[in-house]
Amino acid sequence: MSSFKEKRVLITGGASGIGKIVGRMSLEKGASALVIWDINQQNIDATVAEFAAFGKVFAYRVDVSDESSVAQAYERVRQEVGAVDILINGAGIITGNNYFDAVTSAEIHRTMNINATAPMIVAQQMLPEMVARDSGHICNIASAGGLISNPRMAVYAASKWAVIGWSDSVRIELRERKSRVRVTTVAPYYTKTGMFDGVRSRVLPLLEPEYVARKIVRAIEHNTGFQCIMNFVVPLSMHFVRAMQGLLPTAVFDWLFGEVVGIYHTMDNFTGRIKR
Repeated sequence: MSSFKEKRVLITGGASGIGKIVGRMSLEKGASALVIWDINQQNIDATVAEFAAFGKVFAYRVDVSDESSVAQAYERVRQEVGAVDILINGAGIITGNNYFDAVTSAEIHRTMNINATAPMIVAQQMLPEMVARDSGHICNIASAGGLISNPRMAVYAASKWAVIGWSDSVRIELRERKSRVRVTTVAPYYTKTGMFDGVRSRVLPLLEPEYVARKIVRAIEHNTGFQCIMNFVVPLSMHFVRAMQGLLPTAVFDWLFGEVVGIYHTMDNFTGRIKR
C-alpha cells in the first residue's frame, strides 16, 4: 500500500478542478511538499494562498504541451524541492462540442498535445529517477470518454483513448521489469467542474469533484491499476459497457446506451470553461 506521508507530489493542472482537490488531500495526508504545475497564473496564486495553511506548496506556470517548458520546469523542481515521488497527470482540455468536420486543425493539435502527448512528456522527466531508486507512483487521469465513443467529442475521446493505452502499457512494462514503481490509470465519468459546464446526463448523474478526488487518492494508496486497464470508472462500470459492446449488435448498443441512457446526447448543450 502506498502512502502520501512525507512524499513529494507533483500535479499538472493542479490549480483548478480535480487536480486542485487532490493536491489539498495530498497535503492533508502528510505529503512533505505539493508541487503545482498549471498554465493559469491567477489560479496558481489563489491556490498557493489557499493551501498555505496545509503545508509546503511550490507552484510553477508551465505549458505541459511544450517539451522545453516541461524540462526546464522539472529542473527547477529538482533543485528547489527535490525528486518527485508521486506524479499525477491531471491537466486536460476539451475545446467544444462541434461535429468532427467542424473541428479546426489547431483544436486537434492542441487537444492531442495537452491530453495525450503531455502526460508522456511529463512522465519521461520523472520516471527514470523513479526506476533508478525503485520507488514512485504515476497516476494518469484519463476519462470514461476514452472507453466509449461519443459524438461531438471525437478528438477528446481520441486523446483519452491514447492516454489509457499508453498508461496501462507502461504499467505492464514496469511489472515485466519487476520494478516497484506503480502506474494507476483513472477514467472518471463527467464531473461537476467548469471543464464540463453545460453537459447534461439523462440517466447517469454527474460526479461530485470531492468524490472523484477521494477515489483517485485511494486508488494511488492501494496501487490500483496494477492488474487491470481501468482501476475504476464511476458511476457505471465501464467493464460492463465494454462487454455489452462485444455482445450487442452495434445498432442495438447505439440505441440502448446512446439514446435510452443518453450518452450520445451529453454534449448537446456543452459550453465548458472556454465559453465562460
